[in-house]
Amino acid sequence: MTRRHRLRGAAAFAAVFRGGRRFEAGRLQLLAMPTLAASGRVGYVIGKKLLGRAVDRNRLKRMLREAIRRRRPAMNAFDLIIRLREPCAAAELAAVAAAAEKLLDGILGGLPPPRR
Repeated sequence: MTRRHRLRGAAAFAAVFRGGRRFEAGRLQLLAMPTLAASGRVGYVIGKKLLGRAVDRNRLKRMLREAIRRRRPAMNAFDLIIRLREPCAAAELAAVAAAAEKLLDGILGGLPPPRR
């Protein structure tokens, strides 16, 4: 994921938290907000209290980035935050990533396109 595809800074995260639509599945929450920029950006919120080991947090982020990458052309219309809401074990990371893929597929048809 290139730098232009990353959601960076507290203000950018706050804007999506404030104005984005929320979708939930199991342990994940996905916030999506239409963007006017040329390409959508993605941010991840995976707290240390919810997934203790850094190795597991990084592995989950890699899995989520791959799910976004496969849907990238369609996702360019949105700024997204993918957030882990509940604790999970390392053995459940694949199930969490699968839930994220279902959420991503669901929003592709459920949100209106951005106004330009």
